[in-house]
Amino acid sequence: MAKKKILLNAFNMNCVGHINHGLWTHPRDTSTRYKTLEYWTDLARLLERGLFDGLFIADIVGVYDVYQQSVDVPLKESIQLPVNDPLLLVSAMAAVTRHLGFGLTANLTYEPPYLFARRLSTLDHLSNGRVGWNIVTGYLDSAAKAMGLDAQPEHDRRYDQADEYLQVLYKLLEGSWENDAVRNDREQRVYADPAKVHKVQHHGEFYRVEGYHLCEPSPQRTPVLFQAGASERGLAFAGQHAECVFISGQNKAATRAQVDKVRAAATAAGRDGDAVKVFMGLTVIVARTEEQARAKHAEYLRHASPEAGVAHFASSTGIDFAEYELDEPIQYVKSNAIQSATKHLQNNDWTRRKLLDQHALGGRYITLVGSPTQVADELERWIEETGLDGFNLARTVTPESYEDFIDLVIPELQRRGSYKTAYTDGSLREKLFAAGPHLPADHTGAGYRTLNPTGAQPHA
Repeated sequence: MAKKKILLNAFNMNCVGHINHGLWTHPRDTSTRYKTLEYWTDLARLLERGLFDGLFIADIVGVYDVYQQSVDVPLKESIQLPVNDPLLLVSAMAAVTRHLGFGLTANLTYEPPYLFARRLSTLDHLSNGRVGWNIVTGYLDSAAKAMGLDAQPEHDRRYDQADEYLQVLYKLLEGSWENDAVRNDREQRVYADPAKVHKVQHHGEFYRVEGYHLCEPSPQRTPVLFQAGASERGLAFAGQHAECVFISGQNKAATRAQVDKVRAAATAAGRDGDAVKVFMGLTVIVARTEEQARAKHAEYLRHASPEAGVAHFASSTGIDFAEYELDEPIQYVKSNAIQSATKHLQNNDWTRRKLLDQHALGGRYITLVGSPTQVADELERWIEETGLDGFNLARTVTPESYEDFIDLVIPELQRRGSYKTAYTDGSLREKLFAAGPHLPADHTGAGYRTLNPTGAQPHA
């Protein structure tokens, strides 16, 4: 029986400090060049050399101002601040690659769906179908206030809004233009057939949209849909919409349970739960020998900032850890932030010292350190024991952490049959699922792909 092929995304962000904070101070790190196109085009070429499935680009709207009730630490350590727009990177990276996918984070709370649909279609056209969207609803009060709101909507209400947002997008991306609407007939002077372009009319609780989608159908129509919510409401949303789910695991047993919940949510929504791809965030430090890898890990630790990692985590939980003494138990407080982040604080057995230890490398992802054989062994164990499909590989020192993985781990995985040796042709969706370029028939979005979809009016 053939081994399950591990899927890999590089996990990054259009900023200096992403997950493993403080490592921008390492002398070999180049992340302060994030403002240049060359930084991103070089990275795209590197990842395609390693046959990565995608570059998953995170994003936030707002700042991390919970820790010490200020942005002092985020500014000093560049904790995702400053941060530039992720979507504007795609055209340049797509131009220098043929296969690499792009998973792009965009906060639907602050993106009007009509204009966002055009941006997605445009990028899907320009990349020849290599775009995915990581659906987020936000969790930072600083973002809500910057966008003119008194506070962000309540957690579950954000998902109610997200459900309706997706309805609008499906109507625009799937239903507004029929597959054969574009004729491109010079002799008859007909580029698009008016009878096959439909006006979307949506009058809901959160959105009112009347209009035609501005773009002709792109290769995928709807981009591959990523999502990372782990709360009960977030899982229900994922079951309905997500094709790829991103989780944060701390041990194999808990990760197995989370993977099972994701698949069960999809099954409950009438979909093939096994078709959903589940990725876990992971950090890898590898060298030719275990001894060299341990030395590199120790070197990285000297440049990392545990406090910056805790400051980042503070905004994820809504708790200002700076208010606690080093060994004072941190009191769990229900907040409107990321529910999965606060869940493991509920036993009230965490202290700031314990959090600083957990964030020794600037982040709290599981870190694998070792030789290529040791890392490959552990990656295969995670896949086999948890049901995961792949990993979002966080960066440490840029770009050497990806170079090391590509030069050392990828060949070992290929030798074992656990990783592809060449890309397949087609769109990102075709590569990930070995199916067609569009949403599968059992996906809720496919229901809007009809001759005259609900809420659409034929062009008059």
